[in-house]
Amino acid sequence: MVIRDAPPGKVRIVLVDDHEIVRQGLRSILDREQDLRVVGEACTAGEALAVVLRECPTVVLLDLKLSTGADTEGLDLCEQLTSRHPEVGVLVLTTFLDDALVVEAVQRGARGYVVKDVDTTELVRSIRAVARDESTFDSRTAAAIVRSMRAGSEQPVLTGRELKVVGLLARGLSNKDIGARLYISETTVKFHVRNIMRKLDVNTRAEVVYEASKLGVL
Repeated sequence: MVIRDAPPGKVRIVLVDDHEIVRQGLRSILDREQDLRVVGEACTAGEALAVVLRECPTVVLLDLKLSTGADTEGLDLCEQLTSRHPEVGVLVLTTFLDDALVVEAVQRGARGYVVKDVDTTELVRSIRAVARDESTFDSRTAAAIVRSMRAGSEQPVLTGRELKVVGLLARGLSNKDIGARLYISETTVKFHVRNIMRKLDVNTRAEVVYEASKLGVL
């Protein structure tokens, strides 16, 4: 279902949730933000793929449990969206905080994962981060990744400064905010992030967090 077009410069959002009342509530909240606009909704994976193809959103807000009630439908959809539309950021918004689900969502291409009891400010911040091609995890979901991958015994391959950058990436901070925390320029942060991705052989910030957790360095 199409809502309406978004003026230039707006973050275009598609909502994927099988509960209409949830979509209505999210639309009401997000459309109050000057830089955000909900441009489409879907309640099934098939509808979601069609709406995304038609509306070209910046961000898809995705519940993992859709009409079938199975986790795999949302996870499969996440993977299809990120493979067919790599320019679109998928942010999981779900009721379930399960370590395995968080990790698999990242493996399937999600840029972030938040739980539905998140407050409005944090949700909006997460959407904006994903729109900037950044990963975003609150403290609970970041901890879930760490718990799931802590068993690895590999030694860290990152420098002390790079480890600090990874830790701040796991908290969902932007390059600008990381630079402010570490007293370095945003350009220097981008340099570190590129090096980290090269060393860990990954392509996204979310994968950085996942691989660093697997190495046990978070």
